[in-house]
Amino acid sequence: MDRYGEPLSLWLREPGHVLVVGYGKSGAAAARLLAGRGFRVTVTDRGDKPEADEGIKALAGHGVQFVFGGHPPELLHTPWQFVVKSPGIPYTVPFIEQLAANKVPIFSEIEVASWFTERPIYAITGSNGKTTTTTLVGEMLRAAGRLPFVGGNIGTPFAEAVLEEPTDEPVVLEVSSFQLMGTWRFRPRGAALLNFYPAHLDYHGTFEAYQEAKWKMFSKMEQGDTAVLNADQDLVAGGASRLRADVHYFSVDHARFAFGVGVQDDHIVIAERGDVRRLLPIAQVALPGRHNLQNVVAAAALAQAAGASDEAIRQVAATFQGVEHRLEFVRELHGVRYYNDSKATNPDAARQALRSFAHGIVWIAGGLDRGLSFDSLLPELRGRVKAAVCLGQTREALRDTCQRAGVEQIELASSLDEAVQRAYRLAEPGDTVLLSPACASWDMFSSFEVRGSMFKEAVHRL
Repeated sequence: MDRYGEPLSLWLREPGHVLVVGYGKSGAAAARLLAGRGFRVTVTDRGDKPEADEGIKALAGHGVQFVFGGHPPELLHTPWQFVVKSPGIPYTVPFIEQLAANKVPIFSEIEVASWFTERPIYAITGSNGKTTTTTLVGEMLRAAGRLPFVGGNIGTPFAEAVLEEPTDEPVVLEVSSFQLMGTWRFRPRGAALLNFYPAHLDYHGTFEAYQEAKWKMFSKMEQGDTAVLNADQDLVAGGASRLRADVHYFSVDHARFAFGVGVQDDHIVIAERGDVRRLLPIAQVALPGRHNLQNVVAAAALAQAAGASDEAIRQVAATFQGVEHRLEFVRELHGVRYYNDSKATNPDAARQALRSFAHGIVWIAGGLDRGLSFDSLLPELRGRVKAAVCLGQTREALRDTCQRAGVEQIELASSLDEAVQRAYRLAEPGDTVLLSPACASWDMFSSFEVRGSMFKEAVHRL
């Protein structure tokens, strides 16, 4: 028996009535998976019913019921076997609070999907660098001849992998704190924790609660599984003693550990039982910036645990050019280079991007106001940023930060297109126009992907 009063085997043997809250990508995938396994599924969403949605028609054909436009009270009185909640819906929403008060188990899609597969899972979480590291691990495994599924918090929901034909190929998942809060038996074969910086405090309440959600990724891992931790950040490395899994480290400052990937004498090196072998010179790493070097060594450590060869890791480290919306080169126009870093949704991510350029930055920043301080950006703004264009809910706060940093030219914009036009006028040959918002996108855009795509379109219209 477990904390929910029933063994998982009973749930899978006797599927009951399940509620999926939130009709997004993960909710639709979870509904499709559960309906196919014999569960009676109801999907509820506060939004209006999408018009001509083929997914709804297909799910309805498998007996899935839909409730759009709100969560009627009768849903609270149905004897649900469990609930699958969209990660973006806070636990403080009254409807979710009442379900929890009714002792209904509430899971995330990654938890439920893990029940129906034997594929080895390799998971990556952290405040920054998740998407790049996850993509790198997938590419390293492909270079080693494997056919991994890469998804989770990026791209395709985990449930989609489970819906595929049975296979023993690895699953590589980016997982968020939102998703991890809804896990119960989720057990990766290998997992990497990249870093901790204050983020999503409006969702978690405190920095400590946010960290605990991340640590939950390791809670079911055992000896023989591999936990990859950041040796350069005490908040992460200090948690090794709480884990049952075998601990490997990654570092860009040293390679003083028995197992892991680090930097020594300007080379990326792999340590195994005290033996250290060189992988490749740092100068050959394709991705720019110290933060990307951290992503590469973290990916190498996890990919090695997943069976990737040194040659496969070396090949990807030397050729991988990056992911969309993460320090993505857009174009060069009149001697000015434009970069899209829309995925920088918190101050530390923007700080890492700013550090990738020595000077001559025209910085476009701003977005959803979560009450975070931008003071951590001051050292990078001084001497690097020649001009700034601020927009969104935080534009005044960012303007004040730029003024304190001595940025000489600061302008406010009411739209992203206007911000690009202002940056174009401020930039001179040799400069870099960098969209690195330091904020979430939801004040003006539905996602950071939409924000980044609109930035690129605006740049190409110049």
